[in-house]
Amino acid sequence: MKGLIKYIALLLFVFGTTKGYGQQTIQFSQYIFNGMAVNPAYAGYKDNVTLNLSSRMQWVGINGAPRTNTISIDGLTNSETKNVGLGLLASTDQLGPQSTTSVYANYAYRIRFDANDTKRLCFGIAAGLLQYSIDASKFNATDVSDGLLPTGDQSKLTPDFRVGVYYYSSSIYIGASVLSLIPGSPNNSSNAAIVTQIRHVYLTAGGIVPLSASLSLKPSIMIKEDFRGPTNVDLTTFLLMNKALWLGASYRTGVPLLKTSNLQTGLDKTDAFAAMAEFYAGDSFRIGYAYDFSTSALISKQSGSHELSLTYSFRPKKPRIISPRYF
Repeated sequence: MKGLIKYIALLLFVFGTTKGYGQQTIQFSQYIFNGMAVNPAYAGYKDNVTLNLSSRMQWVGINGAPRTNTISIDGLTNSETKNVGLGLLASTDQLGPQSTTSVYANYAYRIRFDANDTKRLCFGIAAGLLQYSIDASKFNATDVSDGLLPTGDQSKLTPDFRVGVYYYSSSIYIGASVLSLIPGSPNNSSNAAIVTQIRHVYLTAGGIVPLSASLSLKPSIMIKEDFRGPTNVDLTTFLLMNKALWLGASYRTGVPLLKTSNLQTGLDKTDAFAAMAEFYAGDSFRIGYAYDFSTSALISKQSGSHELSLTYSFRPKKPRIISPRYF
């Protein structure tokens, strides 16, 4: 417990000395390696205190394209019962003139289902603060007399909450979460340039399929719904080789699962393909890279998206024998 608090304090210090920017909800191709970003019930899953860093440069070549960075740390309060997981997640996200900085404290209560501790049902909640900002100097107005454009920088601090549930065994996982549980506008002025935060629902699932002694297949799916546009579906598959090298690909697209009346007809719902590679240097360190190939109308306007992620687990002096953590 003391070790986890020490690492969280260090994270707060590092994050507090950086400048952050942001969008609505973050988008990562390697989301499965940063589970707390989409579900607070994931806190403590790795057993050991674990640090994750992710950085994404989206649509390279487009001025004002999204730039996203996250840093998170999580672990267990008791290494024997493993019933409570705590975590801290901080992110910075920029989209054109709008930026968002957020910090969330995550709590997960983990119910054990078997004697070997390979199955748990976890319930999570996160509370945080979001700092929305608009940099008026980044607007290029075609009509300088447009009264809807901000005349100066705007900023608003607002609270936010998340909830989630997460079940895992040694071979599968299923999760559901709600982000921006209490949506609302961070700015109530008549000249509000900052967009309204919208509730998002995430559904995730995946598994591990052994193919041989040295090869395994890891398929997964993520469904994201904001009830305003097409449902976003992310299909991913990794091939695990000797538990050290992961090679994967994913496809992201929009699917009209729910009827929405506020969208025009004929919109292109396709998004991107992604190629990913993950390398594990022992049990403590992972480095990953993803490159997204756009399949939308943006394909001729930009040169893809780059994403880098790192994971480091602070292993105890006397390692505990645990089931492999593939998710």
